[in-house]
Amino acid sequence: MEDQKWIQKANLKEGAFIKQAKAAGMSVQAFANKVLKKGSNASPLTKRRATLAKTFNKMAKKKA
Repeated sequence: MEDQKWIQKANLKEGAFIKQAKAAGMSVQAFANKVLKKGSNASPLTKRRATLAKTFNKMAKKKA
């Protein structure tokens, strides 16, 4: 049960990745794909945020 509640323990800055995506003029998922492409110059923090955005997207699809 604890494994399913990992996100409650995460220290998140809500909206930070969305703000970065909008500043780049892209959707969140498109920006995540761009950031995670091989050869991307994005910071490690941005890459972690992109991975988390993709994870959240998968979780939302499972619920629906």
